[in-house]
Amino acid sequence: MPNVEVSYTGGSHRWLDIVPPSHKDSPYIDYGQVLEQLSPEDFLRFVEHSDTPYRYNPGDQHAYRFGEEQDHPLSRRQMLFLKYKFGVYFPWKVFYQFIPVEYWDQKASGEGKFIKRQARRLFPKTVAFIESLPFKEIGRCNIMGLEANDLGTVHRDGDPNVKHEVDHFITFCPGRAKRLFLWDETLRKKTHVESRVYWFNDSDYHGVEADPYFRYSIRVDGIFEDDFLDSVTSH
Repeated sequence: MPNVEVSYTGGSHRWLDIVPPSHKDSPYIDYGQVLEQLSPEDFLRFVEHSDTPYRYNPGDQHAYRFGEEQDHPLSRRQMLFLKYKFGVYFPWKVFYQFIPVEYWDQKASGEGKFIKRQARRLFPKTVAFIESLPFKEIGRCNIMGLEANDLGTVHRDGDPNVKHEVDHFITFCPGRAKRLFLWDETLRKKTHVESRVYWFNDSDYHGVEADPYFRYSIRVDGIFEDDFLDSVTSH
């Protein structure tokens, strides 16, 4: 990972309304909420840090939607501006995509997608392992790393009232263990995931405990092979 350019991810869970009610008043500053309240002067500085600053009209400030799952992704400089100027907390400060995907609903389909040449060159053993996993097709794959003492804020990746089936993915932790937990909002209780390789319903609330060292996981999304899906759902 020292040889690749990484990005941040997370940081707008409250604005996206994917946190449980008990975490609505989290002290961690959310960039979606910051962007809604930018002064015209700060907005100008913010868009100056874009990779394409010429695209933005200051008079249309509130017409733009920035960040993940939005029409205008944040540049690295914009993330740093939000962090240093406003104290925004980005939980995952190491984010690297083997297969670039812009929108969450594109992650299952492998049509027209390929693992990047850079990833194949720098992570050949990891890529070989990924391609050995029981998927018919792979639509998304990325590294998600947490710096020492950072936690992964509690959130869910889908609304169970809308998404009735569990998305197919495998997460594995090649290095130090990452203390993922599922959050029961009714009981206000954590259930920790002890395995280093796992699959769960990401429409359930989940987060990651803080630890005094860097740790990471790799998530692979796609469509499982039929035999594998039968084997893990028949128990």
